[in-house]
Amino acid sequence: MRVRKQPVGTRNICGARVEQRRKDIGMKQKDLLTQLQIRGVDLNASGLSKLEGQVRSVCDTELIALSEVLGVSVNWLLGLE
Repeated sequence: MRVRKQPVGTRNICGARVEQRRKDIGMKQKDLLTQLQIRGVDLNASGLSKLEGQVRSVCDTELIALSEVLGVSVNWLLGLE
């Protein structure tokens, strides 16, 4: 497992939860990217890494797709539950 080289950012509040849930269900980043692409979200590995590291903003369509793929609510991703 690779260790994050950059410090965690402040561009989003869901990145840490995306990474946590992805790891909890044993999903690799490439598998998450594939599932997002199936749902019409065009994100590359660098973009996902930045999203999880909270150095990239997340748009609403990405947030919805992430919640579907990861099997959690948007509210959970936003830390509201």
